[in-house]
Amino acid sequence: MDDTSDEDLLVAARSDAEAFATFYRRHARAVAGFFAARTHDAEAAADLTAETFAAALAGARRYDPARGAAAGWLYGIARHQLSRWERRRRVDDRARRRLGMERLVLDDADLERIGSLAAGEAVAVRVWVEELPADQRAAVRERVVEERDYEDIAATAGTTPAAARQRVSRGLSALRARWRRELS
Repeated sequence: MDDTSDEDLLVAARSDAEAFATFYRRHARAVAGFFAARTHDAEAAADLTAETFAAALAGARRYDPARGAAAGWLYGIARHQLSRWERRRRVDDRARRRLGMERLVLDDADLERIGSLAAGEAVAVRVWVEELPADQRAAVRERVVEERDYEDIAATAGTTPAAARQRVSRGLSALRARWRRELS
């Protein structure tokens, strides 16, 4: 599959997980670099890369090669994820300041580990998501894959937007911790 075009890989990914894995391996490092250059935050870049590929996998059926290159489609998703992250970050920064919490700072070893995440397999992430508690798993899927806002997630779960945000945050934190364990 290494000589298959990106467009053909995305079309094949509708029914072939290996096609998407090849597409992921081909673009993950560049997408992570795209986010790292814009966020100046390795952890955010890793999260955004994961969210971008999760959204791409979920939306592969909607990809139409006649409308443009697969890489352009992927970076459109990436730009959307970055925009959402910037909005969430402003809200999270205000909440963190209100609570008097400090921002997490990563050292070079952390950055190196996060950089190596781009080479990981998307299949492992799906397994890890399945291992999350049901409320976190549902919230992460709805937020990352379905790109729903916290109000919608809360309405579906019968809870508050703050609780929905917390479930997503806990789920993503558990996935990050799993990544770190796997890399050490």
